Amino acid sequence: MRILATSLLAFVVWLIVTWSFDPVSLAAGVTIAAAIAWAFRRVEMGEVRYLLSPVRLFWALVFVPVLFAYIVRSNLDVAYRIVHPRLPIRPGITRARTSLRSIPGRTLLANSITLTPGTMSVDLVGDVLYVHRIWLPADDPDGDTERGLAPFERLIRRIFE
Repeated sequence: MRILATSLLAFVVWLIVTWSFDPVSLAAGVTIAAAIAWAFRRVEMGEVRYLLSPVRLFWALVFVPVLFAYIVRSNLDVAYRIVHPRLPIRPGITRARTSLRSIPGRTLLANSITLTPGTMSVDLVGDVLYVHRIWLPADDPDGDTERGLAPFERLIRRIFE
């Protein structure tokens, strides 16, 4: 039953991504979806139930453009720092406490940070996330990092908690 459900979900994603309904594309989608389901048959998918709620799915869909906007903004910031060498680059690692309790929520937060240019999640120990940043403010770098994570945490909490 799990393999069938995973196949169906993978096939729906295939249809959304390709948006092609010709027989060759559909056959390729069914084949690839079945292969994915078979390859992931032993992976525990218990946390997927979070996205079965329409409200949680809505917030997951809201999260994607917010993350994209932060990625674009960070790309521009890093590019601007490269082009204008007088802008400060003061790298370092900061600590930020997260209030997220679920493992998928913490994982999504850490991965979102790493996807954002100029930052990278280094480690997650308990509720403390260590983040490498391209620029650290002189006063309260840990607090600045926590304030930067707050928008992500609010949305992720609505998805997973």
